[in-house]
Amino acid sequence: MAGNILIIDDEEQLRKLLGRIISLEGFSVKEAATLKSAREILDRQAIDIILCDVRLPDGNGVDFVRFTKSAHPEIEIILITAFGNIPDGVQAIKNGAFDYLVKGNDNDKIIPLINQAMEFSGSRRKDAIRIYDSGNFSSIIGESEQIQSAIKLAQRMAATDTTVLLLGETGTGKEVFANAIHQNSRRKLHSFVAINCSAFPRELLESELFGHKAGAFTGAAKEKKGLVEIATGGTLFLDEIGELDAGLQAKLLRVLENGEYIKLGDTKISKADIRIIAATNKELKKMVEAGLFREDLYYRINVFSITLPPLRERKKDIAVLVNHFLRIMAAREGKKMVHFSNEAMGLLTGYSWRGNIRELKNVTERAFILADGQDILPEHLPFEIQKQSVSQDLSLAAVEKQHIQKVLQYTEGNKARAARILQIGIATLYRKMEEYQIS
Repeated sequence: MAGNILIIDDEEQLRKLLGRIISLEGFSVKEAATLKSAREILDRQAIDIILCDVRLPDGNGVDFVRFTKSAHPEIEIILITAFGNIPDGVQAIKNGAFDYLVKGNDNDKIIPLINQAMEFSGSRRKDAIRIYDSGNFSSIIGESEQIQSAIKLAQRMAATDTTVLLLGETGTGKEVFANAIHQNSRRKLHSFVAINCSAFPRELLESELFGHKAGAFTGAAKEKKGLVEIATGGTLFLDEIGELDAGLQAKLLRVLENGEYIKLGDTKISKADIRIIAATNKELKKMVEAGLFREDLYYRINVFSITLPPLRERKKDIAVLVNHFLRIMAAREGKKMVHFSNEAMGLLTGYSWRGNIRELKNVTERAFILADGQDILPEHLPFEIQKQSVSQDLSLAAVEKQHIQKVLQYTEGNKARAARILQIGIATLYRKMEEYQIS
């Protein structure tokens, strides 16, 4: 099958119709009439895409988007809104939805939108596991006191075999630090394997970590090595460790305490020789107090912790990071080095950077593309950053319209590519083009 789709709608006739349309494209379709039954499906099955109505008997689809993206960030959600409720769709996108459809009006857009969402969902899950064979502390860019202090602590930990817990917001570089610690340890001749625990449902995550025997569950046609086995002699990096459920927490604790684990569907104990480096953007201590995280596991992984500072607390590093990214992009594309204008750099420095270094890199790459060999100006930056300097005689809508026009001009009218650069769904782009009368 092309993927697993969950349709949540209390209108049975519409739900069945959507199910038939989608299943004819090769997708496996699950149905739920309420949010309660939808959550039960999510607890026991891997879902790629959700189509969810706004108004449901036991809750609101807009709020469900926020709940689901928090628990299952790898799932893409398309909201189905009734005509006249466009604001619901807009709010859902702010909550993390991939896009929204208007009931009765967007039937021809369903399959293209699902295919786009599958592309995003599949690439995220594929990117959630990585194996490195290089990297060092020199790959950590920054001159500020905050980042240099974190580097010194990490260098001291690299010489030991102790478990390390990296703390910090999303995008602060926890995986880069973990890899650098490994590459400077006695285990550097073996694999550094990284997995984002939030990208997989429970059963699939257990299989990825510990492997499975053939026939262990539906779809397990042959035996599979887990990451614990692949990382033998090396380091296993568990990003977003706070997402592990109670059962997997117990299995991980056994690995840390006894160096033992059991594959799914097996009865034989396997031995593990790995170093664990974990990371989280959550407050694990509070999760322990709330009974959501095992206290014994918390103390086992928190032998030594390093907190990585958010980008807003190391703003002197923004220019250093930006120039580093620009040099890489210019070399990769075979173009001359470009620079941010003083005004554009001022906007970068004043921005809050909730996505930290990862967001800065994405913004830099997009600006590099739009500038097309010229120095980067404020108009090449995303609307959210541009609007910091919007004057009273130029509305936010006018700035957004100009930005969309420039991206469409760059892509020569290719709307799918423009939507990817703008980081919005294609349906959202069409709506904004209609709203701003962009031809």
